[in-house]
Amino acid sequence: MDIYRELGVTPVINAAGSLTSYGGSIMPPEVTDAMARASRAFVDMQELHLAAGARIAELIGVEAAHVCACASAGIAVMAAACMAGTDRERIRQLPDTTGMRNRFIVQRAHRNGFDQAVRVAGGELIEIDSDDGQLAQELENPQTAAVYYTFAWFCPRDALPLEPVAEMAHAKGLPVIVDAAAEVPPPINLRRFLDWGADLVTFSGGKSLRGPQSSGLILGRADLIEACRLNDCPNGSIGRPMKTDKEVITGLVKAVELYMAKDHDLELAMWDDRVAHIITALDGLDGVRAWRQMPHGIGQQISHAAVSWDEAALGLTHEQAAQALRDGDPRIVVQVINTPRYGFAGFTEKELRVHPHALQEGEERIVARRLREVLTGSVT
Repeated sequence: MDIYRELGVTPVINAAGSLTSYGGSIMPPEVTDAMARASRAFVDMQELHLAAGARIAELIGVEAAHVCACASAGIAVMAAACMAGTDRERIRQLPDTTGMRNRFIVQRAHRNGFDQAVRVAGGELIEIDSDDGQLAQELENPQTAAVYYTFAWFCPRDALPLEPVAEMAHAKGLPVIVDAAAEVPPPINLRRFLDWGADLVTFSGGKSLRGPQSSGLILGRADLIEACRLNDCPNGSIGRPMKTDKEVITGLVKAVELYMAKDHDLELAMWDDRVAHIITALDGLDGVRAWRQMPHGIGQQISHAAVSWDEAALGLTHEQAAQALRDGDPRIVVQVINTPRYGFAGFTEKELRVHPHALQEGEERIVARRLREVLTGSVT
C-alpha cells in the first residue's frame, strides 16, 4: 500500500463490496504474476483476443467469449455488434447509425445509469412497461436492433422474465443482450442467462472474478461474439477507446481459471463468518438493528450485514455514520442505502450494508469495532 501513500492517497478498508469506486477487488498473486509475464513480450493482439476468448469459453462451457475493457464497455460493444454486425464500413460509421437498426427495447424496471453505454454506441433506448403486449408491439418496429435486459440486485422485481422475452425476440429474428456485470457468484450464472435465451451477456472481470478492474467478459453466440470482437479494440471501431491490453487479457484468463477451480462453498462460509462477527459485535446496542441479508435476485449471492437505527434516537444519520467511518483511522468505507441513491429501485428505508468479500483477513474485526464506536458515540 506504500505506492498510494507515496502519491498522498490513504488506502481504505473496503467494506462496501467490489465497487468500481474503490477499485473493484484485489487480484490474486497468480493473476498479477500472469500480467507481469505478459508485459515482457509483444504479441499480435488479434491472435491474443481469439486465443483468450477460446480459452475462456472452454473454461466456462459456453459457445464463445470475448475479453472487453469492463462490463460497461461490454454493453457498448454488444450494442455495436447488434447494429453494425461484422460489416467493416458500418463498424467505422458508428455511432452514426444512419441506415442501421438502432432501437433497443428495455423494460422500465431495468433502466439504470449503466445503460448509457448503449447510447455511446449510437443506440436508442426504447422504454416499455413490463408488459408483453408492449414488447410485442415494439418488436414489430423495423428499426429494432435488439432487446436490452439487466440482472442486478437494484432492479425492481416486476420485470418480465428473460426466457419469454427471449422467445418473443427470437421469433422476430432479434437478439437479446444482457448486462449481468456483478451477477456472480454463483458461478452457474456465467452460463445461466445464455441457457435462458440470451444471445450475448456481459460480466465484470474486476468484481467477484478478481481479475483486472479494467476488464470484462462478453459470452454468447459465436457469430455475435465475432461481431463484438470486430467492434472492439484494436480495430478502428466504437470500442477502440475501450482498450484491453495484453496484460489485462492474460490476467483475466488466469482469473477465470482460478474462479472456475475454487471451492465456492468454502469461500461463502468464510464470508458468512465475517458477517456473523460484525452482527455479534453490535448486539445489545439500544435502538440498533443488525441482521444478515442477501441481495435481491439470483446474482452476487454473498451475504452482508445490514445495519439500521432510529436516527432521531441516536442523534446520528446513516450518512453521518458512514462519513465518520471514512474519516477515521483506519479509513473504512461501507455502502449507504437511501432514497436519493436507490429510490429508483424502491428503497425508502435507510441502512448501512457491510460487505465481507472485499475485506482482508482480520479486517472484519476492525470494521466491527469501529462501527460500534461510531454508533455508541465513543469516537467521532
